[in-house]
Amino acid sequence: MKHIIGGKPLPDRAPTTNPPAVRMLEVDEDSAGQRLDNFLIRHLKGVPKTYVYRIIRSGEVRINKGRASADTRVEAGDAVRVPPVRISEKVAEKAERPAPAREFPVLLEDEHVLAIDKPAGVAVHGGSGVSFGVIEQLRQARPQAKLLELVHRLDRETSGILLVAKKRSALTHLQDQFRERETGKTYLALVTGEWPVRNKVIDLPLHKYLQADGERRVRVTTPDDPDGMRSITLVKVRQTFAPRPLERLPAMSLLEVTIKTGRTHQIRVHLASQGHPIVGDDKYGDFDLNKRLHKHGLKRMFLHAWRLQFSHPATAEKLTLNAPLPPELADFLPSD
Repeated sequence: MKHIIGGKPLPDRAPTTNPPAVRMLEVDEDSAGQRLDNFLIRHLKGVPKTYVYRIIRSGEVRINKGRASADTRVEAGDAVRVPPVRISEKVAEKAERPAPAREFPVLLEDEHVLAIDKPAGVAVHGGSGVSFGVIEQLRQARPQAKLLELVHRLDRETSGILLVAKKRSALTHLQDQFRERETGKTYLALVTGEWPVRNKVIDLPLHKYLQADGERRVRVTTPDDPDGMRSITLVKVRQTFAPRPLERLPAMSLLEVTIKTGRTHQIRVHLASQGHPIVGDDKYGDFDLNKRLHKHGLKRMFLHAWRLQFSHPATAEKLTLNAPLPPELADFLPSD
């Protein structure tokens, strides 16, 4: 038996679940203001994101009988037509298998927003080979929560402050602040070498691309590159550490890095472009040095989301959150 997805026959495989049918989803108050792609991903458990975007582009998904794009914002009361979606039992079973419930250290929480201190090594959400992330684990740990949505993202290997909205109104308000660059995001990064004190601003466009193996990468490009995105990073030297010849370790600099734009891998690529990559960075760093650092106890990238400044989504109060360096980073720094 051949199973059909998007009109193309797929190889024989395990039997599918119940025959699919057109579904009509009504947007509730909690989902109002959400992008259409995110709305569908939440409702179509186990369906690959690439398929979700395909049915949107093809016009099979309709809002109030009209075509819509992935970035269309749904409103309360909207009727969303979802075409028949067929997935294998194996995929369905995986989708029904919940992420393990987990709480994370809380920096701030009220009825509108939750700020946590994310550990390194944990993705913020599932996808791209990761079954689940912070948001899925939080939802399992808090089944009574009406809504938990990521306001922004951190790389999997970056630790530190992560904001989660508990109300749709808080989500849109906070995301607007990030988009309009009204937030202050400062990281602590340890880099190789002595960073020049005068080098305080990096204003270089960045270009995203895929390697032959499909791995995502970013590089500095020229201002005339049509695919380049302007990216601005501010750098302040916090402390410099002398080289340790007996341990074959170079001089290092602990930096306070504030980003004015939130591009993919921005801090990592900008710092590396100046000849001072982040220690422990397995994508843009000094790989031989990373191996030596591993023996000295540093087994991750030294990048931590340390401070976040924003306005409370309900009260407009100016807030500043701080997350101290985790032990595995703080213990690595020389005490002298």
